[in-house]
Amino acid sequence: MRAEASSTMIDTTLGPLMVHRTGAGAPALLWHSLFVDSGTFDGVVEDLGEHRELVLVDGPGHGGSPGPHRRYSFEDCAAAAAQVLDALGISAPVDWVGNAWGGHVGIVFAQSFPSRCRTLVTIGTPPYPLTHPERLQIALLVYLYRVLGPAPFSGMLVDALAGRGAAKSAPRAAAAVSDAFRRGNKRGKYWAMQSVMLHRPDLRPLLPALQVPTLMLVGRDDPMNDPEEAERAARSIPGGRCERVAGAGHVAPLLVAPGDIARDLLAFWSEDRNRQGVG
Repeated sequence: MRAEASSTMIDTTLGPLMVHRTGAGAPALLWHSLFVDSGTFDGVVEDLGEHRELVLVDGPGHGGSPGPHRRYSFEDCAAAAAQVLDALGISAPVDWVGNAWGGHVGIVFAQSFPSRCRTLVTIGTPPYPLTHPERLQIALLVYLYRVLGPAPFSGMLVDALAGRGAAKSAPRAAAAVSDAFRRGNKRGKYWAMQSVMLHRPDLRPLLPALQVPTLMLVGRDDPMNDPEEAERAARSIPGGRCERVAGAGHVAPLLVAPGDIARDLLAFWSEDRNRQGVG
């Protein structure tokens, strides 16, 4: 369950975004994976909220955010996040926590607004683009989603994000993914698929220029995120590192091992505080 939170719609260049705010302390911004919404962070909110003021964003077309009916970029998403912080009066740098899509946005946010990002954590975020065969296959599925809606694809998505067979082995995680996929604005979600999945750029060239401590968490059994590639990506970031966590899909770590993820985040933030104290 999510701790008591205030929720508000904030106007951005990507349309109004639903933002939930809870906890106390230095600010942290949490952005979820494609297809789901900020509810996938529910398992870590209580623990993290004891140490941070959490700003949870429903990305365009997801949760309570309708999203624009056009293509947009990660740079547009990062700018919208900055607008959310401005609207909330948060000028201090944030600890960014991004799951898959949210990690992509976080990389661009840290590169575009280095003074506004204290640390960066990505969870299940492959920094490389889809291959050409993957794009062709997924383009057909995106078209069918636009025509048929989410219902025919729910089982396939659960396997991809929560892990194959999750409906039986982890029914609560499977239900969380399925329910979140069915929520949100159908047309807005279609444009999100077009924008941040089919046209996902290669973010690896940005990594060596990042100026913030970065932790990349990758599911040990995530077939869509090569752990060795994630480790190479983390090594290319000054002060970056990679850790393998439980999970067989991009969202799975947050759903099957939220306590472990919360502990990893708190330990990482504590290390950063100690580094700053030494400096």
